[in-house]
Amino acid sequence: MERCGDIASHAKQSCGETEIHMKVLHTVRRNKAKERNGDSSRGLLLRLELPSDPSLLCAVRGAVERLTEAFGFSAPDCRAVTRAVDEALTNIIRHAYKGRLDRPIEMSFRSIHRNADHKPSEGLEILLCDRGPSIERAKLCMRALEEVRPGGLGLHFIQQSMDVVEFKRANGTNRLRLVKYVRGPKQDVKS
Repeated sequence: MERCGDIASHAKQSCGETEIHMKVLHTVRRNKAKERNGDSSRGLLLRLELPSDPSLLCAVRGAVERLTEAFGFSAPDCRAVTRAVDEALTNIIRHAYKGRLDRPIEMSFRSIHRNADHKPSEGLEILLCDRGPSIERAKLCMRALEEVRPGGLGLHFIQQSMDVVEFKRANGTNRLRLVKYVRGPKQDVKS
């Protein structure tokens, strides 16, 4: 297998100083780092640091789409994960940072493994971190799906799209953990 090193990317927005810092770790390099360092990277695939500027959401969606495709998700699952990440980032920008364009958001994407029903499965863990104020759990309510009006369905989309959705606050940071497991191809059951 061809080995390529770390790929670091900096995307600058044309009209200002907005930057997205991206680091992608090649699979072979990740595995060798695990062997040397006792799994210190914990399966890190991609790390993004960006300001809370909604104009950058398109670039993040593109990165998430490509990562989920490479990870082996089906096309519907790729769209679902991308939509969940987009909704979560939109909520951070809109609610945690009240629309400010210069607040930090950090994202990490990791490969994780589980054994469910004696069947190992691989999953993608996405951790989104912001430094907005603490969120009151009582305010994290979803409106009824029957209400026909724009907005307010982001939490529904996130929960429908992901297998695990966990929120916690630690050391002044809001941490949203999303996990999606890869579903194997469906097999025909023969009687």
